[in-house]
Amino acid sequence: MISRRERWDRLGALVDRAARKGVRSLRAAEIDELALAYRAATSDLAIAKTRGEDPVILDHLNRLTARAHSVVYVATARTGWSRLVDFIVRAFPREVRRSWAPIMLCTAITVISAIVAYASVSADPTNVHALVPGVQIPRMDKGLHDSNFGFDRANSPIAATEIITNNVQVAAVAFAGGMTGGLLTGWIILTNGLMVGALAALYAKAGFSADFWATIAPHGVIELSAIQIAGGAGLVLAAGYLRPGRARRSDALVVAARRAGTLVMGVALLLCVAGTIEGFVSPMRLSIPVRDGIGVLTAIGLLAYLLGAGTRRSQQPARLDVDVRVEQRDGELGRGHVDDEHPAIA
Repeated sequence: MISRRERWDRLGALVDRAARKGVRSLRAAEIDELALAYRAATSDLAIAKTRGEDPVILDHLNRLTARAHSVVYVATARTGWSRLVDFIVRAFPREVRRSWAPIMLCTAITVISAIVAYASVSADPTNVHALVPGVQIPRMDKGLHDSNFGFDRANSPIAATEIITNNVQVAAVAFAGGMTGGLLTGWIILTNGLMVGALAALYAKAGFSADFWATIAPHGVIELSAIQIAGGAGLVLAAGYLRPGRARRSDALVVAARRAGTLVMGVALLLCVAGTIEGFVSPMRLSIPVRDGIGVLTAIGLLAYLLGAGTRRSQQPARLDVDVRVEQRDGELGRGHVDDEHPAIA
């Protein structure tokens, strides 16, 4: 086990390098080491003060911890905008990839329920009332896109806001449904799939199938994907207390809530994009191939973003990552770096 003085020297070396070259010059393991060594040094300083240690040691520790503090909590601090950018380009897509299993489960439920609804309504249109009770069925005397004809462009901002608000509410319920063991989450995902399949069947029987899918395509890829991710967030939350593993249930739930929160915040951003497209682009009098083309482009862009963003390993983890690691091992520091070495400060 290294002595305290060796640990102080190592902390000083890391602080010096961070001061000269910036915190990003440190590797991830060194960031972890810096954070842990800083906490240990502050404990050493507190012990030295209570024992009345040599003023030279106290002065050295005071200066060392002050310099380390500026690196850990000041040099690594980020502005609100940088945190937002980091969340968009790194945290959210990484969490989506990490949570692929519950998200794909929600996707499977949506696809299967949509197929079942489509087949059922195609066989008997009256089945739509049993599958999606309470939902207002639109008139089928014209295509979905034609029903938007005459839409006042001046109302686009209002329409986009209403669409975003409604979609975010659906996503929020799917997320919060995790607290019911995932039952409410599953129900929201199921009914959403049934509604899509039933409406698709009704428009297909009326001869407007191509128009229906082309009208949905520009915004629907992002919107439907966001709902699946929100459902996945609800299942992640449910797993936190249903399957805590070796962790305490409360601790597992906190970790799951952080992960699910990352997903649902990203979903809100995706739904803002989808709602903007639906309010401004979808009502435009564009041909079916053009609308389909926009849908393909949004699908490619979304896949590229979710699967590719944040794949490069950063030289320095975000400050939050450092703080979390410190908090997780704070108890270990108190036992391993203080109590067992109290007899000799120097």
